[in-house]
Amino acid sequence: MKIVYMGTPDFAVPALKALCDHGYPVSLVITQPDKAKDRGKKIQVTPVKAEAQNRQIPVLQPDKVKGNDEFLSQIKEANPDLIVVAAYGKILPKSILEIPKFGCINIHASLLPKYRGAAPIHRAIINGEENTGVTLMYMAEGMDTGDMISKAETPILNKNVEMLHTELAQLGADLLIETLPAIFKGTNERNAQNESEATYAPMVFKSEGLLNFEKDSITLERLIRGFNSWPGAHTIYKGIPIKVWEAEVVEQTSNLLNGTIVNVDRNGMDVVAGGKILRITKLQFPGKRAMKVEDYIKGNEIEIHQILG
Repeated sequence: MKIVYMGTPDFAVPALKALCDHGYPVSLVITQPDKAKDRGKKIQVTPVKAEAQNRQIPVLQPDKVKGNDEFLSQIKEANPDLIVVAAYGKILPKSILEIPKFGCINIHASLLPKYRGAAPIHRAIINGEENTGVTLMYMAEGMDTGDMISKAETPILNKNVEMLHTELAQLGADLLIETLPAIFKGTNERNAQNESEATYAPMVFKSEGLLNFEKDSITLERLIRGFNSWPGAHTIYKGIPIKVWEAEVVEQTSNLLNGTIVNVDRNGMDVVAGGKILRITKLQFPGKRAMKVEDYIKGNEIEIHQILG
């Protein structure tokens, strides 16, 4: 029994670890090409590649998947019984999907058919969903359209993207290990997705994180959690761009102009949002580290009645 694993970011590492730790033979790992990051433009390997190298598993990093005959030949030569995919970053062509005996299965970070696409964790938080989870599914040529095998669910509560990302990555790894015996026995469930219930989670962009204080405080608090830790919600204070990392909703109304700072103390910075109050509790000014408002005001001033945005 041979498994080929495909994944790239941190989200895909727990499932690779779980396969190896439970004795499943991962013969080949495929990940995105290494990229230059940060100001120094130093080349950094992907998290999945680093894990594979630690376990001495061969790694392939093709620049493209579709129409790549050399890569297709390499997959065929590996002769996998199963291909497992988690956040690889590219849609696999039919020529690859048809290779393994037990198919290609994907760990997707939503409860399909809701939130197909690139940013399911961000969008679920921003849209105010009460629950999210992971879906183990067979891969098809469309984006996250394949038949569903199994699911695991978790409440969102007040979690931000970073928290949910970590939780769902492990949840997906656990679900994979729990479901694999049935897949290899051919006894697993296989349920088609209801297309009428499908929704999409497009990639998030930095511009979406600009806080519009005409919107209500609940919506903005979700946006802040949905952009933490990347790309970060932001606003403008006295012409200076600042990032907003944490906030909470205050059950209080105000007749002042939306965006007005009405109070600053150790509890946070209270801002009028949609006629109510959004309390910003953690922020980051340019050139400074992210910190609690309580800590920031010990050595810096935030002026009341200034208007953000």
